[in-house]
Amino acid sequence: MWRELSLGLSGPISPMRAAQPVGWRAGQALSWADWCAEAAQWYATFAAQPGRELALYFEDSLAAAAALMAAWHAGKQVWWPGDTLPATCLALSTSVQAFAGDWPSVSLGGRPLLRPARATAVDWQPLDIRAEGLVVFTSGSTGAPTAIRKRLQQLFDEVHALEAAFGARLQGASVQGTVSHQHIYGLLFRLLWPLAAGRPLAAQRVGYLEDLATASGRLAVVASPAHLKRLQASRLDGLAPRLAALFSSGGPLPDEALAPCRAQLGQTPIEVYGSSETGGVAWRQRAPGAQEDPSWQPLPGVEWRLEGELLHLRSPQIGGDAWFQAQDRARAEGQGFVLLGRADRIVKIEEKRVSIAAVEQALRACGGVEALALPLLPGARQELGVVLVPDAAAWSEIETQGRSAWLAPRRAALAALLEPTVRPRRWRLVGELPANVLGKSTQAALCALFDPLRPPARLRRTEATSASFEIEVEPGHPGFAGHFPEHPVLPGVVQLDWAERLAREAFAEMPAQFAGMEQLKFQQVIQPGTRLLLELNWDAARGQLRFAFTSARGAHSSGRLLFQA
Repeated sequence: MWRELSLGLSGPISPMRAAQPVGWRAGQALSWADWCAEAAQWYATFAAQPGRELALYFEDSLAAAAALMAAWHAGKQVWWPGDTLPATCLALSTSVQAFAGDWPSVSLGGRPLLRPARATAVDWQPLDIRAEGLVVFTSGSTGAPTAIRKRLQQLFDEVHALEAAFGARLQGASVQGTVSHQHIYGLLFRLLWPLAAGRPLAAQRVGYLEDLATASGRLAVVASPAHLKRLQASRLDGLAPRLAALFSSGGPLPDEALAPCRAQLGQTPIEVYGSSETGGVAWRQRAPGAQEDPSWQPLPGVEWRLEGELLHLRSPQIGGDAWFQAQDRARAEGQGFVLLGRADRIVKIEEKRVSIAAVEQALRACGGVEALALPLLPGARQELGVVLVPDAAAWSEIETQGRSAWLAPRRAALAALLEPTVRPRRWRLVGELPANVLGKSTQAALCALFDPLRPPARLRRTEATSASFEIEVEPGHPGFAGHFPEHPVLPGVVQLDWAERLAREAFAEMPAQFAGMEQLKFQQVIQPGTRLLLELNWDAARGQLRFAFTSARGAHSSGRLLFQA
């Protein structure tokens, strides 16, 4: 049976809710009366502030909830960003009349930073659920951040859908989480839904699931793949028996994360699919090692259909009667659907949406770039890589100033655009983008540029059957490990690897299978800091690759590598 399910501060509350803490802050329970007093202070400030547009950002979830409710009762439209980066603050300052919360006061575009005022009891009036009360942000396909306006009715309808789907599992639980309430997922699951259902919520999000070991009682945990996929190294003794439910959203959860979740938490997460535009759409709960993943089941009130492979949605939380075209491909399966991947140019890194177009635009605005690519690099921590093809003038600057100096303004441009957790850390400068026989730069080829065994190489010349690369032999290259500590020398096997690796970048049609080597000559050792020239000649008819490494000191090595289909 549902608890009383309401949002807003008007009207009487039941004795049960009055006796239940709204949440916990620094280990201390915060009563309903004390939390309403916080909201009243913010209400006094907001009611006296001219204009309707207000930007809120708080680290404390209970403070955020009090300010948000106060703003809505004061008739404000709340802009709810996911960060306080300078670019975000500047953009908001053109749309809002004031800021409130944890903002850097030096970058608010001259707008006031409001503080809570002294206040007496407030006669809270019912909220107008038809009002546009919230603005959240995402990146659109054009690359510019898109403001998405939501009516209060949409938010309240989603809260009802979540309670209908999962409320029975959460009886007697308080709500903890690793995700920020400034994300729409965290806002709904860690703030609005607990408030509406009368479940205590934590003021601070936890940095690691291990931090929940000291939390008492039954828990509902709102997590993300970024944390759940790292459970292999975690110790979560005692948490499983107290875990009422575990939620995950914001990005795909890798299959390999399911077994550690089951082993350490006693259950796999309830994965929720949705977006800032659509709100929550569907859910699933997978078992480790299952032959097939279960389909996504729509949340109560959500309708879906396919037009081709594109998913179309309609629900109260989206608003209106029109069908919404999601930027996801899907196929029908049973009573639900299976997702097949994104149809636009938005990627998710650490559960944050990153616009490829916006990053490209920022890099091109710095100048000196002929072409670029932004591959999504696999690994324990998924990240965005940057591959740049500098123009001729830029290469001259790189040779005189150095690589780091040339990249510095480009790193700074992305620092102003992206949060620290999603900024690219791995950059490659190449003579041209790798291409297959169709002229396409594949994800695999781009990711290969970031293999730690690949040397920093610039393609200087390429023709149908020949190519040359300039290589900076870095002292930190793993090929030098153990060979030899006092007098490092690049092993011959590494030179052969470099020849094959770079040849595959230059000649897309090379067969996959290595068949042997001939006429190998190693004339001079290659030491760290050497600038090499690698000449490659490919004979497709014979399956032979001729290579030669030279430098200002003369010839270093040469030979033929053989390949067959």
